[in-house]
Amino acid sequence: MAELSFREAIAAAIAQEMARDPMVYFIGEDVGAAGGVFKATVGLFERFGPERVRDTPISEQAIIGAAMGAAMTGLRPVAEIMFSDFLATCWDMVANQVAKTRYMTDGQVSLPLVIRTANGGGTRFGAQHSQSLENWGMSVPGLKVVAPSTPADAMGLLAAAIRDPDPVLFFEQKSLYGVKGEVPEGEHVDRLGSAKVLRSGKDCTIVALAAMVPRALRAAEKLEDLDIDATVVDVRSLVPLDTRTILGEIVKTGRLFTVEENPRLCGWGAEIASIAADECFDDLDGPIVRITTPHVPLPAADVLEDVAMPSVERIIETVRKSMR
Repeated sequence: MAELSFREAIAAAIAQEMARDPMVYFIGEDVGAAGGVFKATVGLFERFGPERVRDTPISEQAIIGAAMGAAMTGLRPVAEIMFSDFLATCWDMVANQVAKTRYMTDGQVSLPLVIRTANGGGTRFGAQHSQSLENWGMSVPGLKVVAPSTPADAMGLLAAAIRDPDPVLFFEQKSLYGVKGEVPEGEHVDRLGSAKVLRSGKDCTIVALAAMVPRALRAAEKLEDLDIDATVVDVRSLVPLDTRTILGEIVKTGRLFTVEENPRLCGWGAEIASIAADECFDDLDGPIVRITTPHVPLPAADVLEDVAMPSVERIIETVRKSMR
């Protein structure tokens, strides 16, 4: 095992797949010599050169348009949108073209395209650069949606996304870039559509995604002091969604809590809550509880941003009150 930061794991995944497959190339703003604004692609330009690691103008529509065209002609592009908020400027292409091409061509044209983007809050960038937008992608048929929480998952899931025949939105939570963890040495490829049980307990199930996963784990450790034994599930992939794993853990404990960074209205946890209510209602011992960011633009002020986003303390208090 090697210890890598989250950002190093991203670069390692792209390098692994570019070395393996000459059809893979990388495109985005400042991704070349600069190594990306979050330094998540350092070394790729030097190793693979300007033909395969291409800097673009500041135009998200140009990036997605070029990547889509390349994918239609047999390449496997990895396109970076600097902040997930900027998906709004090219959302017509993503939602109306990229997501629907395979369907509208009756399978004659596939789009093996990955759109990487820095997502979420916690870094004081303000309302226009801090949104958590996984649920945008989740709502569009034809897109796969992935959001890892660890360096190992970042590398393995990104490699799997690059090899996938369909378009994948790959959300990288900005506050995780510096987090370090063990990553398998050699070729590392994970599987899309698989959740992970990170902690097993008997009293309740906490389901979390991306930066909320380490918070859920810390909360579960402290809940043990309150005689509450919590399971923690890392969703990892919203589309495909691993309902088998998630529902299996809910049935074991009889209680479900979701921890979501996205605004409450129409968040991904609402879908999981709906599925749980449909599929295992008789196994539930209490109401499903969602712990989310309120439906407000995320503040830039540090104190306000911290209050808005689900914290370890809020998770503990919500679970404690509900279980009591």
